[in-house]
Amino acid sequence: MKAAMTPRPFKVLGIQQIAIGGTDKARLRNLWVDMLGLQVTGNFVSERENVDEDICAIGVGVHKVEVDLMQPIEANKKPAVHTTPLNHVGLWIDDLPRAVQWLTANGVRFAPGGIRKGAAGYDICFLHPKSNDEFPIAGEGVLIELVQAPADVIAALSI
Repeated sequence: MKAAMTPRPFKVLGIQQIAIGGTDKARLRNLWVDMLGLQVTGNFVSERENVDEDICAIGVGVHKVEVDLMQPIEANKKPAVHTTPLNHVGLWIDDLPRAVQWLTANGVRFAPGGIRKGAAGYDICFLHPKSNDEFPIAGEGVLIELVQAPADVIAALSI
């Protein structure tokens, strides 16, 4: 029998990002930038994460949602950012270190890499899409990114 959980010491404040993968970022830009009018706000390339992504935005200020258009640097390497078209969902978290500590203690599986600086400059980490015996709770096929919210987002989105 599992011990009773302590109260959750953090809040999910809202959607921070969606990430869309494909084999050709230009085709993604054609839809999201040229046709739908999103603005490209940056670019992130990481050999370690096998990704070349354009960072776009919907909305402004604390209500801005990041839309990452991603292609792999090498199509046959992992992580394979293009094999799941909707690659992951990013959630604003008010206290990322406490969230990771509490979730881990309660059986949530995280992907390797720990808390680190993400493409947009915020501290991030990922919940693994698949559970295992040691950590029976995971994304059930969805990669979920937890993103440390900056102070203005915490203030605007806290209830």
